[in-house]
Amino acid sequence: VQLVESGGGLVQAGGSLKLSCAASGFVFDDYAIAWFRQAPGKEREGVSCITYRGDGTYYGDSVKGRVTISRDSAKKTVYLHMNSLKSEDTAVYYCAAAGYALCREDDQWYSTWGQGTQVTVSS
Repeated sequence: VQLVESGGGLVQAGGSLKLSCAASGFVFDDYAIAWFRQAPGKEREGVSCITYRGDGTYYGDSVKGRVTISRDSAKKTVYLHMNSLKSEDTAVYYCAAAGYALCREDDQWYSTWGQGTQVTVSS
């Protein structure tokens, strides 16, 4: 069971990034997938989540309106499109798979985590 994030990098404030989370080793279509982030010295924060069929999406208040989550069953990949990036979006972004079909805010709900990808937004 593995999740691998990619797409992070350095971007100027106001710019965009698309993060990818490639899954392997489990039945991708059965589980909800979420994105979390953690900035230095701060607690891990939920960014977004998508249910197993992609018919339910959820966003944290700090990113609502600037972020879109989607999933591609054929590629077993979840994407996080981020626009209008701000310096406060700087963090390591992790994707996580729940052992369930639906989303929850609690990070304990998610049993499999990727290694993370760094997003740095310069002001």
